[in-house]
Amino acid sequence: MKTIIEPFRIKSVEPIYFNTKEERIAILEEAYYNTFLIKSKDVLIDLLTDSGTSAMSSNQWAGIMQGDESYAGSPSFFRFEETIQQITGLPLVIPTHQGRASEKILFSIMGGPGKYFVSNTLFDTTRANIEFSGAEGVDLLCEEGKHPSIPAPFKGNMNTEALKQFIVEKGAANIPLCIITVTNNSGGGQPVSMQNIKEVRKICTQHNIPLFIDACRFAENSYFIKLREPGYANISVREIAKELFSYSDGCTMSAKKDAFANIGGFLAMRDEALALKCRNLLVITEGFPTYGGLAGRDLEAIAIGLNEVLDENYLQYRIRSIEYLTTKLVEAGVPVMQPAGGHAVYLDAKAFLSHIPVQQYPGQALVCALYNEGGIRSVEIGSLMFGKYDEQLQLIPAALELVRLAIPRRVYTQSHIDYVAEVIIEVYQNRSQIKGLTIVEEAPMLRHFTAKLKPIQN
Repeated sequence: MKTIIEPFRIKSVEPIYFNTKEERIAILEEAYYNTFLIKSKDVLIDLLTDSGTSAMSSNQWAGIMQGDESYAGSPSFFRFEETIQQITGLPLVIPTHQGRASEKILFSIMGGPGKYFVSNTLFDTTRANIEFSGAEGVDLLCEEGKHPSIPAPFKGNMNTEALKQFIVEKGAANIPLCIITVTNNSGGGQPVSMQNIKEVRKICTQHNIPLFIDACRFAENSYFIKLREPGYANISVREIAKELFSYSDGCTMSAKKDAFANIGGFLAMRDEALALKCRNLLVITEGFPTYGGLAGRDLEAIAIGLNEVLDENYLQYRIRSIEYLTTKLVEAGVPVMQPAGGHAVYLDAKAFLSHIPVQQYPGQALVCALYNEGGIRSVEIGSLMFGKYDEQLQLIPAALELVRLAIPRRVYTQSHIDYVAEVIIEVYQNRSQIKGLTIVEEAPMLRHFTAKLKPIQN
């Protein structure tokens, strides 16, 4: 099989500024060992997130010039709306400035004390918006998704037996929404099967619980279904995506992921009454329903990007790029989530730094080591991001201790990825020298964004 090449040519470049290891050690200390607090100019390879960091295409930039900035009734909105309706089959489309704005609106309306939102796995802002409403977010991940080193084709699936049991325990009336995240970001970027979505749909229908899709990476998930699920090999990704959404009552999406946009998102649904409530809240928080906090040029870029992401040559390249880095690390003995996910490589920090207890945040310690050694910025998805405290203020660890290296779309070349592999392998070989961390300052919610830490010296 020939090398899978990038299905694009580079038309514009941006310089990377190199610094030394000594400089990075000082920079990290000044940032309180939190890479979110590091200036982007001080990062060599930025894998903090794939959200809003994609390279837009020449067609998207051309579309930006056609953006109509009318406050109400812009033709850019109607192109945006029609594109989403065609891809998802969902008739009611509400633009927002990004995915968490969609979540804020939805959970403000549907949430509240005593309510539970169930999911395969909720990501950080989703869970935070649920909890901010007074409700509780509950993850019901399938068993195979809890074991990073053991490959399985659909480790992002929801545990349907656990879902049934939870509904019996809490009562369907107390569960306003079931959410399936595709792909499962907190669970290693792992896909969800169509069969699992259909099974969850059936359970939700039996109990009159609406089902929404967190659709940030719907195209990547649809391509995995094409590759791995029997019966879909000869079906186009566009058709697979349409079927996936057909089992839902609605979706939220951050267009900063699979739409290649630098900003934007949307809510889409079938329920007219719910859509009316969402639009009313949109007007007082985001903007008029035909722009929702976005410029017309952003609406154009999103509409174009949503069609571009369904190009199967692009998706083949995208998935293979993640697999390429995963394979290199596995061959070197590095503990990594297997099989490769859709948008990122996930290091198993608990196994990588087995000498550091979870109370000392091994994931964040690994994030710091990668920056010090190679200027690579990544993000911890473990007990710093998702850990809670019990009544005695003792840490309740997260289910997994991962470090995510999210690959921006159409940004880095193979040589960049080879460099990343070399740095990770070198850090792994010298892992015994890495020390744990303790928190010295934290916010009550989403603490990982702004927390200040320091190394444990003893």
